Amino acid sequence: MIVLEWLFLTIAPCDAAEPWQLGSQDAATPMMQGITDLHHDIFFFLILILVFVSRILVRALWHFHYQKNPIPQRIVHGTTIEILRTIFPSIIPMFIAIPSFALLYSMDEVVVDPAITIKAIGHQWYRTYEYSDYNSSDEQSLTFDSYTIPEDDLEFGQSRLLEVDNRVVVPAKTHLRIIVTPADVPHSWAVPSSGVKCDAVPGRLNQISISVQREGVYYGQCSEICGTNHAFT
Repeated sequence: MIVLEWLFLTIAPCDAAEPWQLGSQDAATPMMQGITDLHHDIFFFLILILVFVSRILVRALWHFHYQKNPIPQRIVHGTTIEILRTIFPSIIPMFIAIPSFALLYSMDEVVVDPAITIKAIGHQWYRTYEYSDYNSSDEQSLTFDSYTIPEDDLEFGQSRLLEVDNRVVVPAKTHLRIIVTPADVPHSWAVPSSGVKCDAVPGRLNQISISVQREGVYYGQCSEICGTNHAFT
């Protein structure tokens, strides 16, 4: 039992949220990998800004103490530093904007010829999935409902409010198209490991494209407050 628990704690949480987790989940798609890389790049600039501003504040508190400079008029302002602190804050957002715009356009890119098209329909409080490519008038449509497993029925190793009775199975290393729509109120189809969050708006069909690069079990929840049992979708 101890070995199984150790294996579960070291392997399974890679694609699900962990207790006290600070960073993002392991990326399963190039989209999520790009989001993670952009986060790390922006965080690098934030650390530089924090160190620089902290040094200026400490230096100002140390040199311009009221005992050393009792008369504020004696403080001399530097023209050079004023110019630099005006130019550099305008350059830093440009370094952040260029990769972020490229990532936004790639996230909005629509695959022309996807391998599989899956339609996700949000309900209160479950989801219906439909493999649209395999539906025909002569055969029964490939459609199933996916309910969250109640907490009392969970087995050892299963995650609370994440496990479902019917999982969506998709192939790896192929382009997938997900069509999201609700059947009642607004919902949101989100899978953090895939870097996907698509709102389901009544009367509309929203479309996203993903390409899963590795095998695994990926968990997601509704990111829209859709009612009392919001956590059960």
